[in-house]
Amino acid sequence: MELYPINLKLTGRRCAVIGGGAVAERKVRALLSAGAEVSVYSPELTAGLSELRQAGCLVWVPRAYESGTLDDFFLVFCATNDSQINRQAAVEAKATGALVNIADAPDLSDFYVPAHVVHGELLLTVSTGGGSPALARRLKDELAAKYGPEYGRYLALVAKLRTELKERLATSKERETFWREAIDQETLDLLKQGKFCEAEERMRNAACGTGSES
Repeated sequence: MELYPINLKLTGRRCAVIGGGAVAERKVRALLSAGAEVSVYSPELTAGLSELRQAGCLVWVPRAYESGTLDDFFLVFCATNDSQINRQAAVEAKATGALVNIADAPDLSDFYVPAHVVHGELLLTVSTGGGSPALARRLKDELAAKYGPEYGRYLALVAKLRTELKERLATSKERETFWREAIDQETLDLLKQGKFCEAEERMRNAACGTGSES
């Protein structure tokens, strides 16, 4: 089955999680980190979810899922340990126009949540279409080992310098050459070592060199 890759902006979007166990907690934490407004339907919560509720991070509906309660949600995650309840909630959520993920039935889900690595603004994802979560985790671990936090730091530095370098590099050709060559191993090594000022100075010097070649 062909999948369409997409990164969703969830800030301020209403999302529901059916279930209060460990799987539900993972879903909730990921949604909150993306800025979603999360409601959890479950008679019980994990200790982690209880802490999030007490901190005001989510809305808790302290009962099992009941028909007629899933209006006006953008995403719905069905993550109870009862496959029948998951399916009932999924049917209702889809009828309201929500996109649905069913923890124990990927073939019935509208979308999958890929294994992912996050370093600041850098997001690397791996999906097997729900076919092998174990393989997705393995590939994710390999990516995490190869592309460490220094890559996120590089993006943060790029964001800091972008306006200045755009002014320094007058032509689009100069800018294209600079950004293609700017991400070298020495700069990444400096960022990996926490030498942010040195890395920044190296990029500024590279920009001067690029601009002087025209």
